Amino acid sequence: MFWNLIATVFCGLGAAGIALGIRAATRNKAPRWLIPVFAGVGMLAYLIHGEYTWYDHKKELLPDEAVIVDTENDGILWRPWTFVFPYVTAFSTVDLKSISRDTDNPDIVRFTLYRFEQKVTDAVSHRVHLLNCATDELVPLGSNGSPRIDNMKVLDQTDPLLTTVCSH
Repeated sequence: MFWNLIATVFCGLGAAGIALGIRAATRNKAPRWLIPVFAGVGMLAYLIHGEYTWYDHKKELLPDEAVIVDTENDGILWRPWTFVFPYVTAFSTVDLKSISRDTDNPDIVRFTLYRFEQKVTDAVSHRVHLLNCATDELVPLGSNGSPRIDNMKVLDQTDPLLTTVCSH
């Protein structure tokens, strides 16, 4: 986050420098308010660029055994352009190396699901789940390793999570 702040400030300074160049080229006939406007637009453009390229950047950093199974793109009220041009704000991946069939029932698969969120700082969380490939039931495991039946979901047959986990 610190480096992001530094980069934002330097983008603002660079854009203000362009405005200073415009004023110098016009022999100071261009209005003085052009300098802070260019600085603000430069900083805003850098932040918007970072938001829209976050998902592609994170996707490139994932290892080969990580498979993306879900993405979320929400419109944000204080960023009205996101309703017209939405961008990915969160995504979930399955670690293929974590998939195991260590129960007596071969239809039940244990795996780790990771969730990446774009916030002020990037947030990564992970949770171990059980998936019954015969009934399409997904159950997260609690911190003590016991199934959290109250959070059980039934997945759709075309859900990428179901097809990814049950095919391995």
